[in-house]
Amino acid sequence: MSSSGAPTIIDVARAAGVSKSLVSLAIRDDPGVSAATRQRILEVADRIGYRSNRWARALVRGRTNLIGVLLNELDNPHNTELVEALEDAAGEQGLSVVLSHGRRSPDQLAARLEEMMCLGLDGFVVVSAHVPVQMVAEAGLQAPTVVVGNPYELPEHVSQVRTDDETGARQAVEHLIERGHRRIGFFQATQSRTSCVRAEAYSALMREHGLSPVVSRHLQGCCADVTAVFASNDRAAARLLGAASDEGRRVPDDLAVVGYDDTDLAVLLRPQLTTVAQPRAEMGRTAMRIVLGGGVERVVLDPELVVRNSS
Repeated sequence: MSSSGAPTIIDVARAAGVSKSLVSLAIRDDPGVSAATRQRILEVADRIGYRSNRWARALVRGRTNLIGVLLNELDNPHNTELVEALEDAAGEQGLSVVLSHGRRSPDQLAARLEEMMCLGLDGFVVVSAHVPVQMVAEAGLQAPTVVVGNPYELPEHVSQVRTDDETGARQAVEHLIERGHRRIGFFQATQSRTSCVRAEAYSALMREHGLSPVVSRHLQGCCADVTAVFASNDRAAARLLGAASDEGRRVPDDLAVVGYDDTDLAVLLRPQLTTVAQPRAEMGRTAMRIVLGGGVERVVLDPELVVRNSS
């Protein structure tokens, strides 16, 4: 035993009756070790409680079997469900996910990404529009990198998986117009690139239909003088439902509300929320496939309007 009391390779070799070098080769899955011998050595190692150093093995193999995932924040239902999809897709390939976040701060996000780059991970999935593009570019030079869900220009060597926000906005606005609404507002809860793209798409569609766009960045007064509001995401829509209730306006009788993302929150709200669904499971699988494949792809997936009781 070592001074720390933890079994070492020498202990495994002694218990298995083989050389230390053979134990080392077996643990590294060296092809020169027969399957039977490797299995016997691993069983002995497990029995005496030996745990190999994952990072040491990674240096030998040139792979960590770890994928870094960087988020804006942890308390966003959209991110939570997307991470689950990424973890499932990684797990199917025998990989694990290293998760970090930067609270929407470009400086913190850049620092977190740099920290993950120092770990020598096998790839990166960036779920944020706030990471400086230069840092994303550097990550892409080190390992396959995919940006998920953010419609901004990227370096040629960085992949992207996103949904078509223009199509999603069209589905939401045309749904409200079909329901007879003409005074339709847009509640832009954040200044993220994604929210800005959705606001711009909403405004263009309103003008296309000969209607006047009304974009509000503040909840107070957002519902005034309109009969329907399209929110930039489901959390913003939840705030709208609360504001409407405070003002004594019934949803959808007095005010129709449509969100974006179709997170779990949408079915917990009352009334249940009409929202534009993003195919998060497909986004996660696609991002992981691209990372593992090592190529560069730009994938745009179609969203789908889910009509519930709020409109």
